[in-house]
Amino acid sequence: MAVPATSAAEAQAELPSEQPPPPAPTSAPDPQAEPEKTVSSTADSTAVAPATTNDSAQGAPPPDFVPAVPDLNGTSDVPFDPSAYGMNGYSMTDPNFMQPQMDFMQAPMMDVPMAQPISADEIALYDRQIRLWGVQAQEKIRSANILLIGLKGLGAEIAKNLVLAGVGTLTILDGEAVADHDLGTQFFVSQEQVGQNRAQAAQPEIQKLNPRVNLFVDPDIVFSKMPEYFSSFDLTIATGLPIEAISSINTSCRNFNRKFYAADTHGMYGYIFADLVIHQFVQERLQSNVPTQLGKRETAFRSVIGVSEKTENGKKMEVVTKQEEYSPFLLSNLSPLPAEATKTVSKRKKVSPLLSCLRALFDFQQQSGGRLPVHSQQDLAIFTKMAHDKHLELQLPPETMKADFLRSFLQNLGAELSPVVAFLGGRLAQDVINVLGQREQPLQNFLLFDGETFTSSTYALQPVFDESMAVGMGMDMAMGTDGGAVDAAAGGQNGTVAAA
Repeated sequence: MAVPATSAAEAQAELPSEQPPPPAPTSAPDPQAEPEKTVSSTADSTAVAPATTNDSAQGAPPPDFVPAVPDLNGTSDVPFDPSAYGMNGYSMTDPNFMQPQMDFMQAPMMDVPMAQPISADEIALYDRQIRLWGVQAQEKIRSANILLIGLKGLGAEIAKNLVLAGVGTLTILDGEAVADHDLGTQFFVSQEQVGQNRAQAAQPEIQKLNPRVNLFVDPDIVFSKMPEYFSSFDLTIATGLPIEAISSINTSCRNFNRKFYAADTHGMYGYIFADLVIHQFVQERLQSNVPTQLGKRETAFRSVIGVSEKTENGKKMEVVTKQEEYSPFLLSNLSPLPAEATKTVSKRKKVSPLLSCLRALFDFQQQSGGRLPVHSQQDLAIFTKMAHDKHLELQLPPETMKADFLRSFLQNLGAELSPVVAFLGGRLAQDVINVLGQREQPLQNFLLFDGETFTSSTYALQPVFDESMAVGMGMDMAMGTDGGAVDAAAGGQNGTVAAA
């Protein structure tokens, strides 16, 4: 269960003091490396160097205006500027970056201990959680093997909540070093650890929260990982990555039928994306006069696949098993809003312009090698035009894309604020717990958070197909984009991404 505490000290107080001492920190071995062999030059060539620091984006005060859109001569291409890389931006120079292969063997990540039957001590430790979702769900949680990419403020909140909930194994992948600006939101590290690897520096404090969790760290950069790396995990969470990295990792997870989350924050704004491929969950409720119909399709992507009855405390209960179908990030980012969000003018006016700005940001990063817009007239003008274009593509009223909102969004880019990462980190971790326990309906599939208005919105951003096309597992989805194409099976078995 997600814990709202935002400090390591507060979080640690949730566990009894009589816990066994934490095991010695252990680093996860790279599945690509063979024992007692040197890495070949071809393996080295697959890695992409991490970005340099974007001093201008972090230090220079942003302008207090949003420029008028100049004449771009029919193009919105952004000049390539390596010196502007930084913050959440990464160099994506290899067009074949992490292309999934369909003929490799699944490689083991590490020797994860087999989960033993839940003990009396664990039942006492997790008593509050077991009362909420039951022993069976807790056993599923303690058997889960999760990968968390990125351990800035948002990643720290996610790690805290997952460890306190008692997940079986958590691996943290982060190749970045602790920086001064991390200290504002990353409560697992201190000033003395600036310059050390972020995951390794935080590991001892994270382990203290729950010594029962198998905690591993991987100090490599994410761009050095091949697709089979992600096959060893039940679920992957990617934080703070640009769209090309998100899409490639998402596709790799789908190829192995693994669940995937992506999340990021920019100051007062943030998002969570979920691709659970095909996910089943159970809901229990009091039996009504009208029984749930087996096979009923509640939405275009949710159906009832099981109905049973039971008696609990003298009351008749209905146990309903449902199945949700998801789309990969790249398709969701190109999909229209659901019909219920756009069927009237009043509903369209309620859609946050944050969705348009995020899609514009994803496009900007694709065209500029992963970097964020800097505070130059050219970048701001290009981004403004992109945001307005995305707003119109979503069929939203132009007047709802206000200059004040654009200005605020641009000024917040690259920043992390403790209240925002605490909310989104807790929300994502809670959804992961729901997915592992299969007891509640999960996020479908895109959550937006606007800290300026203290509101969050969830949209099912799914592609729309012709009625003659089958809906569900095995349905082939093909869509062309500028510089790339997607061919992803809804069941997650044959998805590939061809990058520009």
